[in-house]
Amino acid sequence: MKTILGLLTGICLLDFAGSVRALDLDLAHFSTAKEKQIRAYAEDSTNPVPAVVWRFFDAVRSDDWETATNLIARINRAGGRYATVDTNDVIAPALRTLVWSPICEMIGAFDQFHDWDGRWLHRFGREIIDSIPAGSIYFGGTDPGRFIVSTLCESQVAGRPFFTLTQNQLADGTYLDYLQKMYGKKIYIASADDSQQAFVAYTEDVTRRQKLGQLKPGEDVKVDNGRISISGQVAVMQINGLLAKVVFDKNPQREFFVEESFPLDWMYPHLTPHGLIFQLNRQPVAELSEKMVATDQAYWKKLTGEMIGDWLTEDKTSLKDICDFVDQRFLSKNLDDFKGDKNFIKNASAQKCFSKLRSSLAGLYAWRRDHAQSADERERMQKAADLAFRQAYALCPSSPEAIYRYVNLLLSHSQPADAFLIAKTSLRLEPENSQLQDLVRQLKQNQ
Repeated sequence: MKTILGLLTGICLLDFAGSVRALDLDLAHFSTAKEKQIRAYAEDSTNPVPAVVWRFFDAVRSDDWETATNLIARINRAGGRYATVDTNDVIAPALRTLVWSPICEMIGAFDQFHDWDGRWLHRFGREIIDSIPAGSIYFGGTDPGRFIVSTLCESQVAGRPFFTLTQNQLADGTYLDYLQKMYGKKIYIASADDSQQAFVAYTEDVTRRQKLGQLKPGEDVKVDNGRISISGQVAVMQINGLLAKVVFDKNPQREFFVEESFPLDWMYPHLTPHGLIFQLNRQPVAELSEKMVATDQAYWKKLTGEMIGDWLTEDKTSLKDICDFVDQRFLSKNLDDFKGDKNFIKNASAQKCFSKLRSSLAGLYAWRRDHAQSADERERMQKAADLAFRQAYALCPSSPEAIYRYVNLLLSHSQPADAFLIAKTSLRLEPENSQLQDLVRQLKQNQ
């Protein structure tokens, strides 16, 4: 049994054993703001918000993880949006409206604050927030990039210090309604007409590419009696990407920054490294200068040094050295003489997130290599991509982005033995992973 001691700027809880713990103050502030936002939206709705939502906020305030997760499952079923729904569930109409988005943000934030090491969570959020000029528009793609940043901002609802959107939900009409309600008087938000035009444009493009045999991996397109059916994450992200471009084009006076989840093709010519994330420049960038690359590498050398120790260098660290590090620190869990941060090496969520972002930056270098205008530029981008992927892999050798994107880079550079070494090392960490088993088998056959 727990007793609430305070609810002014944070919440302290006292149990009968006498131990005291505190809900993170930033999460407490965010919870208050989100509940206030939902209640305001509910006043304009003809459908009541189900009581389970308010009980969820009570559970957040008391930092009751078990109760909160049970209530989240009930909210998801009542929203009718996920595969967990069955015919016996009663759908709450209010959760099919813009009210859903702030609820989703609170659920996402609570989940992130539970899974992350607290110091690294705040470090991640501050690194991004402090790097973005006030008044900018920020696309947060991953769950941490969206929910942690939203929580730690001065006011996500008011767009201070910048406007926080996610590129992953722009194809959802209720999410656009939410953004319009929250930010529509300050920045241009894609409209229902924009959404329809994006769908038509994508349908026409994917139909053309299907006839040419140029569908992307994962694009699920079917034609039945002349009617086209599109499904799957890849297709949805293509539409999201088109709508993100509408927001970009219609807000020409704003600076843009992107935390990548899925690569969006149109963005690549406009992207430059910006700490953990990208700056989305107004005009295409001809090439990434030596200074840009050096700044990025210095930033990540310092950061990875704090996380896993300052031992990984471009020229002196072999891929075998990195795989030996993985075996020692991640497989054997031997932290003797470990020079990094033990809280980081023990926190899977932090590892996956930072590794994902480094892989995204490596992906930009790889794209630049493939579109280089000179042999010198191609060589520079190859080296930059290789170093970034090595760092990403060392930070989290179980990250799919680090494994598969790096393997592709190595294969494209005629390094099948190195690709096999990476895959085999990761398989030792996850011996039951069928995808890794298939990858190792394919690479071994290719060798």
